[in-house]
Amino acid sequence: MIEYVVLAGGVVGVGWLVRRKHRARVATAPVPGIPGMARQPAGAGRWRPGRLYADAGAARWVPQRGEAVELPGGRASGLRVPSLKEGISINPGSRIVTCSYDGGGSIEIAVMPLDVRELLEALPQPD
Repeated sequence: MIEYVVLAGGVVGVGWLVRRKHRARVATAPVPGIPGMARQPAGAGRWRPGRLYADAGAARWVPQRGEAVELPGGRASGLRVPSLKEGISINPGSRIVTCSYDGGGSIEIAVMPLDVRELLEALPQPD
């Protein structure tokens, strides 16, 4: 009988901690931008974490470390799932959007499936 009382107390304590953590997350303001990982040029280099910002129609990739990459005239040219090898470096459940921009540059941005629509709205599709 004592074991059940202790177990019930533990469950109540864990529930209280989880609810407190959830309220703390909801209380904080959301961080702008689309979180993801990118590599530049597309198909080469290392995956680096950062965020994509689309301000006034001009997209830019801001890595956690390093200089921001402007994407003038950026267009989403492809959408795919990560390969087995890429799934080791990035989340295997993510989607990779290949983007090309003016000047012949390209970048691959990996985002979670729920963020793909927002990313594609930020980067127009080629005509």
